[in-house]
Amino acid sequence: MYDHLGLKVKNLAASLRFYEAALAPLGHGICSQDEHGAGIGPKGEAGLWLHGNTQPAGHGIHVAFRAPDRKAVDHFHRAGLKAGGRDHGAPGLRVDYGPHYYAAFLLDPDGNNVEAVCLQPER
Repeated sequence: MYDHLGLKVKNLAASLRFYEAALAPLGHGICSQDEHGAGIGPKGEAGLWLHGNTQPAGHGIHVAFRAPDRKAVDHFHRAGLKAGGRDHGAPGLRVDYGPHYYAAFLLDPDGNNVEAVCLQPER
């Protein structure tokens, strides 16, 4: 659980395009934006903040977003790829994590590992 996360990104426009597309299937959109950054989350509840940064990036982070169902995980992966993300694990079961752990992984424009996960059994 978290209240919010902040990521420093090299190219704010490219990162915003990626996150807006990849997270739309999970019910997230842009809540706030100015020339320095943007907040993304459910309507009126930004939980992910992107901040423009000209300094070299670190080793990157891993962040996982809960998806309401497996279709949303699939849509996250497709939309993220179309918006400039790189594949880091196609949608599928990860039974080594749990019997119903269905996830997909993308690398954002800065190399951060972004995951969408559904923990519900297939319906």
